[in-house]
Amino acid sequence: MHDTARKILAQAAERGCEIVLPVDAVTATEFRENPPVRIVPIGEVPSDSMILDVGPATVAALTARLPSLRTLVWNGPLGAFETPPFDAATVALAHAVAQATQEGGLRSVAGGGDTVAALKHAGVVDQMSYVSTAGGAFLEWLEGKLLPGILALQSLDGVVLPA
Repeated sequence: MHDTARKILAQAAERGCEIVLPVDAVTATEFRENPPVRIVPIGEVPSDSMILDVGPATVAALTARLPSLRTLVWNGPLGAFETPPFDAATVALAHAVAQATQEGGLRSVAGGGDTVAALKHAGVVDQMSYVSTAGGAFLEWLEGKLLPGILALQSLDGVVLPA
């Protein structure tokens, strides 16, 4: 998928859109609760390890960008949040987003079942501006696509839905 990723990065640059990529990662040689972990720069992941979360420098970089945003769309956790300690980045960023939302400077829009579960895990789901359990449908709606359920409702006699 390298070619696809490079194409996306090039298209984003052409449109003046910044894509923030991880600078560090939390790695482990086994996926289980509380194994020995290493935090490494993203380009230095050991060949015998798995990336299971982004690292604290990445969380700091994302959090630092929050004050400059008006709207944040969140789809998906940052790591394997169901298994400690790989929930740390998602929880930390969720708290920062919730705080920025509650202070009134940020509109936070989150969607997807894993995203909702991660926000509940962090204890902040009720502090976001808008949360949807739909994942793919949520993203398609944001793209402006007409969803099958809405189309079906529109086909009923007498039902008028806003455009």
